[in-house]
Amino acid sequence: MAETTVSPGSHPVTMPLRQASGVSTGSDQAVPTSDPKDTSELLAERLQAWKHAVGYLEDYVSATEKVEKAHAKEYEKVLKSIQNPLREGHHFDQNLGGVANLFENMRQNTQGLANTHLETEKNLKGSVLPILERLHKEIKNKAKELASGAAKSAKEVEKARNSTQKHIEMLGQHTASFESTGGKMHAEQDPYVIRRGVLHRLSQQVMFENNHRHDVISVQNNFAQFEAHILEVIQQALMSFNQFVTGQAQRQQELYSDMLASAVSIPPDFEWTRFSGRNSHILIDPSSPDRTVEGTSFANQEHKSTKAVIEGTLERKSRNKLSFSGYSTGYYVVTPSKFLHEFKDNDNLRHDATPELTIFLPDATIGTPSGEKFNVKGKDVSKGIGSKLSGSSEVQFKAHTAADAQNWFDVIRSVVGSAPSGSYSGSTPTSPISPVDTKTPAPLQTQLSGVTTGQTIASPATATPVSAVGKTATAPVGAEKPIGEGKV
Repeated sequence: MAETTVSPGSHPVTMPLRQASGVSTGSDQAVPTSDPKDTSELLAERLQAWKHAVGYLEDYVSATEKVEKAHAKEYEKVLKSIQNPLREGHHFDQNLGGVANLFENMRQNTQGLANTHLETEKNLKGSVLPILERLHKEIKNKAKELASGAAKSAKEVEKARNSTQKHIEMLGQHTASFESTGGKMHAEQDPYVIRRGVLHRLSQQVMFENNHRHDVISVQNNFAQFEAHILEVIQQALMSFNQFVTGQAQRQQELYSDMLASAVSIPPDFEWTRFSGRNSHILIDPSSPDRTVEGTSFANQEHKSTKAVIEGTLERKSRNKLSFSGYSTGYYVVTPSKFLHEFKDNDNLRHDATPELTIFLPDATIGTPSGEKFNVKGKDVSKGIGSKLSGSSEVQFKAHTAADAQNWFDVIRSVVGSAPSGSYSGSTPTSPISPVDTKTPAPLQTQLSGVTTGQTIASPATATPVSAVGKTATAPVGAEKPIGEGKV
C-alpha cells in the first residue's frame, strides 16, 4: 500500500512503504532478538559454580589436614608433660601393674595419638585431596570444551545474523527507491538480486543456528551425566575422608580406653605393699614399742658429776611476811658441784630444769637442825629476777621427818664453808655451823671479808653439844640417804 503526497503546483506522488522483512507475518523473524551466547554462558557459569564447590571441598580437606598436623605437634607437647624418667620414680614399683607402668602406658598411647593424627594427615593429603583435584581439572576441561564448542558456534551465529540484517536493511532501501525512481536503478541495486542475497545469507544463518542449537542440546544432555559424575566423585572423596577421620576417632577412643584400663587395674594396696617391703629397714615397725626416757642413753649420762648427792622434796618458809601459806613445797638437790638447787618439781617433761633458787654451799652457812627444820644462809646465784632483788638471805627449810632434816644437814655441812680461794661468791665464812639450842634453830652468825657480825663461830665439833652428837650420826661426805618415802 502506497502513501500519496501532494505538493502545491505538482502532481501527486505515491511513495512505497519499507517492510521489515520479506517473510510473512505469521513466520519467525529472520534475525531473532535473542542472544545465541545466553545458553552457553549460562552453562559456563554453572560449570564455574561446580568448580567453586569442588574448591570448597579441597579447602576443607586441606584445612583438616593442617589441623591434624598441628594436633600431632600438640600431642608431642602433651607427651613431654610426663617426665621420663619419673621424678622420684624409684618410689614406684617398676614391674607391670603399677604406677610406673601406668605412666609408661600413657606415654606410649599419647605417642600413638600423635601418630594417628600424622597418619590421618598423610591419608587426607595423599588419598582424598587427589580425588578432588582431579575432579577440579575435569570441570576446567569441560569449561574449555564448552568455550571451544558451543561458545564458538554462538559467535558464528551472531556473525551470520549481522550479515543477514545488513542485506535486509539494503533490500528495504532499494525497494523504497524503486517506487520513487520508477524502476530505474543499477543492476546491483535490483531488489530481486538483493532479495536473493538475503535468502542466501539467511540460509547460512539458519544452518549456523541449527548447528549451534544441536551443539547446545548435546552439551545440555552431557551436563546431566557430567554433574552425576561430579556428585559421584564428591561422594567418593567424602567417603574416604569419613573413613580416615572416623578411623582415627575410633583409634583415639581405643588409646584412651587402654590408659583407663591400665589405671583401674592397679590394686589399691599394690604400691604401698611393695614400697613398704623395699623400705622395711627405714619405715617404722608398727609392732615395735614406744621409746622411753628410761630406755635411752646418751654420752656422760652416768658421769659422777651428774649424780645428786642428795635430792628430794622440802618445804621452804616463805620470805614474804604477808603470805598466808607459810611453807611452799619444792624439789631440792645438792650436786657434786656443791650447789643447792631449788626446782618446782621433779617433772622433766613439763618444765625445763631451770632452778628457782641456787646457793653455792661453800659460800653459805647452815644452822643445826631442830626437829624437821633447819636453816641455810647464802646468796642466790641463779641469776633470776628473785636473786637480783633478794641478795643474801636466810632460808628456813622443813623436812618430812627429823631424820630427813638431819640427813640434809649432814650432807650440806660436808660442803658448806669449804670453798677454796677464789670461791664462787668471793666470801669465806669463819664457821659453817652456828651453835643452836636443841629446841629452836639458832640465828646464823656470818663473818664476811674479815668483818664479824654477831659472834664468831668455832669449829663444828666444839659447837655441837655432846648430847646432840650422841643422838644423830654424821653422814660421810657424798653419801646419799633415803629421804622421806625413799627419795634420795
